Amino acid sequence: MKLLWALSALLLSCWRANASTAPNIIAEPAEVSNQTSAVLSCNLTESNLPIKGSHWTHNGKVIEESKSADSSSFMEFHLDKITYSSGGKYECVFLTEPEVKQTIEVKTLPHVYTYKHSEHGNEKDKGVMACMSHGYPLPTTWMWYKEVDGVNMAISNGTGDKFEIKSTPNKTTLTVNDLSIQNDIGDYICTGTNEVGSHSDRIHLRVRSRLAALWPFLGIVTEVIILVTIIFIYEKRRKPDEVNDDDDSGSAPLKSNSTANHKDKNVRQRNSN
Repeated sequence: MKLLWALSALLLSCWRANASTAPNIIAEPAEVSNQTSAVLSCNLTESNLPIKGSHWTHNGKVIEESKSADSSSFMEFHLDKITYSSGGKYECVFLTEPEVKQTIEVKTLPHVYTYKHSEHGNEKDKGVMACMSHGYPLPTTWMWYKEVDGVNMAISNGTGDKFEIKSTPNKTTLTVNDLSIQNDIGDYICTGTNEVGSHSDRIHLRVRSRLAALWPFLGIVTEVIILVTIIFIYEKRRKPDEVNDDDDSGSAPLKSNSTANHKDKNVRQRNSN
């Protein structure tokens, strides 16, 4: 019995010794939210593991300029300007065996944008508008609005058969059915919201008449008609002048011949007298 107690005490003391030397990383700050700059730091404590170096990762990719062969148990990383592209998960990694790492989340407003700020559709057809988002975390909520007299009117998904909204964390699409020139032309705003806040972008929708596609063809036909009319009028006015010129040129020799014959007759009559 005494031997059993001795073994138990030995195991407990060994567990405490291992627990006291278990590696621990103190990360400061634990989270960065909606800040313009920050200094990330990690301090490896309670570890007897040899450190062969360290580095930082951003969303799983190693930040090359952060690599260090130093055996220091303290490391820092400076974010001088935080934008949507610098948001995400940062990890401080100590090159021990096994590796020891700690995550720090940098959260920003979502970056909502559209590739095309002007869309168009034909009357009675569909108009489709889309917005995308970058940043961390991605939007958990998407909303669409139409600007009416300076006021943003919310558009609900499935409002009758008029509007259809489809959204994923990084993209939202608004489809406007049965386009109307009178009612649907205007500015549409897409807004993405995450736990930090909201960001928006806008698209101007233009609606064309269904006859708009025929306008180039009608223009060509009109030009052809005008050209044919001009040619016809020109030919109509030109033909009478040509006929008169031909008549004059044909009668002139006959007139001169008759005059000459008349003179010859008078001369013969005088000689006979």
